[in-house]
Parts: sequence; structure tokens; C-alpha cells
Amino acid sequence: MQKPAIILIMSFCLSSVNGWTQESGSHLCAGHYWSEDEGAQFLNNIRSQVAQLKDWEQRAGRIREGIIKGADIPDLDVFREIPSSRESDALIMNGYKVQSLAVRTSDSTWVYGNLYKPVLAEGELAVILCPHGHWSNPSDYGRYRDDMQMRCATLARMGAMVFAYDMLGYGETDTHEHHHPQALKMQCWNSIRILDYLLSRPEVDQKRVGITGASGGGTQSFLLTALDNRIRVAVPAVQVSAHFFGGCICESGLPIHAWKGFQTSNVEIAALAAPRPMLLISDGDDWTKNTPMVEFPHIQWVYSLFGAEEKVENAHFEDEVHDYGPNKRQPMYRFMIKHLGLSGSEIMLDTGLIDESFVKILSREKLEFDK
Repeated sequence: MQKPAIILIMSFCLSSVNGWTQESGSHLCAGHYWSEDEGAQFLNNIRSQVAQLKDWEQRAGRIREGIIKGADIPDLDVFREIPSSRESDALIMNGYKVQSLAVRTSDSTWVYGNLYKPVLAEGELAVILCPHGHWSNPSDYGRYRDDMQMRCATLARMGAMVFAYDMLGYGETDTHEHHHPQALKMQCWNSIRILDYLLSRPEVDQKRVGITGASGGGTQSFLLTALDNRIRVAVPAVQVSAHFFGGCICESGLPIHAWKGFQTSNVEIAALAAPRPMLLISDGDDWTKNTPMVEFPHIQWVYSLFGAEEKVENAHFEDEVHDYGPNKRQPMYRFMIKHLGLSGSEIMLDTGLIDESFVKILSREKLEFDK
């Protein structure tokens, strides 16, 4: 099995990164910035300081403001025109259809992806965003991967509109290379503008919006959930860690974790989802190996301040590795059925598992936009 290609960057105090200047007092937290014990101790310290909901809400507001300022995210409260878009004819598959879609997220950027929808749908559709992680082989990465096609097609068959889209510099979204110094800002903004577009479509239910991705796609999932309250259900896979801050510049290349004497971590950023439903997927072979003992209890504690601890779950796979494989997809399907009102009855086996065997894997050429 191919391992993800993760490029680690060292944490350091900065005054300028590739020409981008940040105010004094901010610094980057990247890669294995802390030891496992240090990450766990940081969370213990936070719990000793936050006594009740109002304390957490104050801290959560400061964390969110720090992300917005550190990544220089444009004002999210101002009116935004619906982005331009282009789409291809749909390919009709077994119970779902798939088409190429491009969304113009800025003057210089078109983001390309694939839109999956059920062939037959009654009523408005839930919307699910599917960002991807880091993979090194252009013939088998991003939105073209088998595991991405499997989960997108299956969610569409269950009644959702699903958009799998390129991260910066991947696939057809090649206006900027992936390791652009402002990749974190640009990817978050792309996701926000994609959501603007999808929620403008007449067939969608604006109150049923989810996101799920693995590895770097997991980072994008919990970052967008923290920034945008339109996301109602989040499933970040194999990425939320108390000691690992993301290994790519698109995850930790801007100062969103520490500034002016304030420190946070990805666990707290993920906890900004509370009290919206969230499922953490983890495994025993990467930086999420401690999730059942460290990250999940802390996030569940945050949810308990809202009286909503039942809305956060953890599916841990001790004997598995860093991927979004079939076993990891099953709890995600159940979680989306439960919290987005999807229907898995047509493709549910007697065992209770969702059957993915109806999905046809398409070539990259069939998934790309005919430019």
C-alpha cells in the first residue's frame, strides 16, 4: 500500500517566510512540534484552566480569531457573490452520477473537482465536501484515488451531493504549486468559496452540510469546520493529534497555533466544532495512535460543557495504518446517516455494513474536465 508523501517542515520563530511577513510574537508550529507527553500535558493544563462553558467560549473565540488573523482569511461576514462555475455532462453510473465541475474561487484560481449525486433523489440533497490529502504519485492521488471515488459514490448513492476537489497544485488545480507560502490560506478560502457555490444550488439542503477527509484532507476538514458554521457534521480522519501539527506548509505554514504568548493545538481547533456532530477516525500507526486516551477524551470534555458529549465519537483502528481504507469508511457512513439524514437501506448488508461493490472506479481521464 502506498504511503502518503508528507513533507515535514521545522517549527521556528519567523519574521518572514518566502516574502510573507508576520507580526512579531507569532511563530509556526509544524510537524512533530511536541513530544506525545508534552501534547497530552498541554491539554491537561487547558482543562485545569477552563472551568465552565463561558470560559471555553471565550477561549474558542480567541482560537478562531487567531486562525483568521494568522492565515489572513478575508472577512467571512461580508456579502460574497456566488462564484462562477463550469460543469461537464454527467456520467450515469449504478444509482449515482458523476460530472466534472470547476469553481472560480478567486480572480486567478479555478478549483477543479468531481460532483457526485444520486440518480434519483426525492427532496433536497445533503452536501458533503471531500478534500484530499498528500500523495506522491500523479496517477494515483487526490480526487482520482480509488478510496476517494468509493466514498464519494457511496455517499451519493445514500442521497448526498458530494464534491471531491483538488487541493492547491494537485490535479487540474495547478494555478499555484502546492508549497506556495500561503497555501494554508488559499486552501481554506477555496473551500469556503466552494461551499458558497454548492449552497447556492437549488437542489441542496443548506442545513445538512458535512465534510470529511483524511490526512491533509482531515486538516482541511477540521479547519473549515472551525471557520465556517455552515458545516454541520465533520469527520476528520487520521489527523487530529495533540503533538503533531501537520507536516505540510498547507497545514502549518502560517501562524495559526501560536501568537503573542497564546498557544493552541489542532485538538483545540478540532474542538471548535462543538456542539456540532464530529467523528474522529484514528489508527495505531501514526500520530493519532493516542486518540482514544488523549485527543478524544479532551474533545469529549469540550462537548460535555455544551451538554452534547453524545455528538462526538471516535472510531479507532489499532491495527491499521494512515489511510481512509474500507474499515475506516464504515463508521463515517453510519455517522453521516445518523446526523445528515442519509439513507443506506438500499446498500446495507445483513451484517449492517454498507456495500460499496456497486461503485465503478473511473480513470483519471474520465474524471478530468475537458478544458
